[in-house]
Amino acid sequence: MSNPTPPISLKNLRSIAKLFCAVLFVLPVTMRAGEQLAAKPSPPPVEKKEVNPLSFWDGKIILDIDERVRLEVRNNNRDFSAGTGHHEVTDGTWLLNRFRLGMAFVPSPWIKVYGQTQDSREAFSERPNIPGVNGAEGDDQWDLRQASIAIGNLKEFPLQVTIGRQAITYGDGRLVADSKWGNFGRTFDAARLRFEEPHWWVEGFFMRPVQIVRGEFNESDSSDNFGGAYFSTDYLSFQTSDLYVYYRDKQDNQPDLSTANTIDPQGSWNGPAARFVTIGTRFKSNPKKLGPWDYSGEFVYENGDLWASDRNSKQFDLSAFALAISGGYTFKDCHWSPRVGMEYDFATGDDDPTNSSSHSFQNLFPSAHDKYGLMDEFGWRNMHDLRFQLSAKPSKKVDLEFHYHAFWLANTEDFWFRNNGISTLRTRTPTGQDVRTVGASNFAGHEIDFVVGVEPIPHVKVSTGYSHFFAGQYLADTGAHDDADFGYVMTTFLF
Repeated sequence: MSNPTPPISLKNLRSIAKLFCAVLFVLPVTMRAGEQLAAKPSPPPVEKKEVNPLSFWDGKIILDIDERVRLEVRNNNRDFSAGTGHHEVTDGTWLLNRFRLGMAFVPSPWIKVYGQTQDSREAFSERPNIPGVNGAEGDDQWDLRQASIAIGNLKEFPLQVTIGRQAITYGDGRLVADSKWGNFGRTFDAARLRFEEPHWWVEGFFMRPVQIVRGEFNESDSSDNFGGAYFSTDYLSFQTSDLYVYYRDKQDNQPDLSTANTIDPQGSWNGPAARFVTIGTRFKSNPKKLGPWDYSGEFVYENGDLWASDRNSKQFDLSAFALAISGGYTFKDCHWSPRVGMEYDFATGDDDPTNSSSHSFQNLFPSAHDKYGLMDEFGWRNMHDLRFQLSAKPSKKVDLEFHYHAFWLANTEDFWFRNNGISTLRTRTPTGQDVRTVGASNFAGHEIDFVVGVEPIPHVKVSTGYSHFFAGQYLADTGAHDDADFGYVMTTFLF
């Protein structure tokens, strides 16, 4: 009696994949290489360490330069309404330029002083020249971006303290991060104390976000106090494991800059008053331990109080949750090393605006452009996002990416929140009144993203991308529902 055919195992699948790659790519290369077997192989070249021409005084003074220019083209990104009679200032083409000049002074291994200035400008746009209004970057000419001092040498002693204006990112930047895509970025006036051992570190901090204000020196918001602790370890050798707790006490209310009745505030908006605790955990695989596989996950819970505007307005009891999980496989034996991945992001929304509780997740200070669609239509709040990823590397200097997103609102009783987790879509009247969309379908739409990144020469990176948003039933149920487009070309010089 013959044995039944065994099911295809994971090991079989990997063998099939390797064979497929070999037939398509490896075999022709091997045949050509066979003709050169008689030739004596030359020794590998000796890599020379590049000398930094911006380093002076035996490395005690080091300069850095960051110049970035980005051309953007957007259509229907804010109103999803096409046609000549529906032109918005958020439609069109504009040029963003950002120049940063930094200097580090390191008189000893125990002390590092760093300062950085920044000049950011937006040209050829119909949007108001005010940071945050109608999504504008606006102008912020020659302001102080960073100025800090770090005391401590973690190679010799486990404690280090850093005080001053800093660019700070924890984990994958979903909650606390320097905003990489935005023309201004994000910094904090902060004090941080770090304790580090070989397999773990913990950092306690107190900080205030710096507000971008046109025509004035940028200062941190004294009414927005943010503190907590972040712990990270690699004791599980196959992954990094993090645990964190944050506390935000925001006492003031900065009005929504997109409303017609708002006076010129000269700067960006960061939402109404709030006071709550955020507790989260994050884990991310170590690619050296899992071969071609990778995974990550983050789970967050929030509890506290929210207000409709300032502390004298209606108060809500906050209880909210969010998660992000992903996994992928890289065909390392294939030409171009393609990676296939899946990701699911979720954040709760408020299910009853008439009561005194809220389940609308608060997204804090994220860097979210590369996470929930490159068109920045969604943030990590009141949403479901299912993402498929495909990437490849034709050469060491070329990266190709394709992303597909499907979006749903977690609750139509809550708003559609955009990339920053504060601005909303189609939910405010010209006088600033909230308008809910109860009863509409919760399917928002699909988005596809294509990105090509090239590093033609050292220190220069060029990236170009195109995105298309296919309007879903939610938009059809609530008003205009035309598709939207976004394209860009960006050049970055880093030294």
